[in-house]
Amino acid sequence: MRKLLIIPLLSLLLILPGCNTLKNLGLVPTELEMALGLKDALSQGLFKGFNAFADPNGNPLVRFAFPGEAEKIEKTLRDLGFDKVINQVTGKFTKAMSSAVGVAKPLFFSAVKNMSIKDAAKILVTDNTHAATDYFKAEMKPGLMTAFRPIVDSAIKTEGADKEWSGITNIYNNIPFIKQPLESNLTDFISARAIDVMFLMVANEEEQIRTKYELRKTDIMKKVFSYAEQELKKRMQRN
Repeated sequence: MRKLLIIPLLSLLLILPGCNTLKNLGLVPTELEMALGLKDALSQGLFKGFNAFADPNGNPLVRFAFPGEAEKIEKTLRDLGFDKVINQVTGKFTKAMSSAVGVAKPLFFSAVKNMSIKDAAKILVTDNTHAATDYFKAEMKPGLMTAFRPIVDSAIKTEGADKEWSGITNIYNNIPFIKQPLESNLTDFISARAIDVMFLMVANEEEQIRTKYELRKTDIMKKVFSYAEQELKKRMQRN
């Protein structure tokens, strides 16, 4: 009986056009499914980023680094005997970044939800393994920066890092022959760095999801990224 059912099905697959057949069988994701799959992937990357910021000692990417010529500036100050001050302010800025990212969680997830269905569909099938993140970053970073600044500013002041940084800038900027003085206010710098690190985490996770089936944690991700893989293979074969 099973064989009798399979034969008509195979005949149908041969008769119907390929793409339409796949759609009829539910193997081609709808635009809504594509959007949901990409949003799941972005959210999975965001969770990785939040976990990293929650434990900044475990990942050097999420620690505070001096703006500009970071290593040169830090070495100059340490050579002058300011190791303790450097360690204190670096630790406080790192903590301020982590606190700000934690408070800003809803902003990131809201930004992902606002991705349009049609835009999501356009960036699913591509050889750019960071396509969704690139779109997410280009569309959302300006708004995130505006919302992020007061959160970061508050976190910096709560930690007392603003006063300690002011002391460091006075010391460094008074060193003879310094060509590029340190900025006294780092709110924008830290806001941008925290957001960029989050996007970097998301981009890394998106690449992993696009290339490794086992990292697709939801059924919708498995469906849309498997479809994207097959479509890319077809394009390569045609070229």
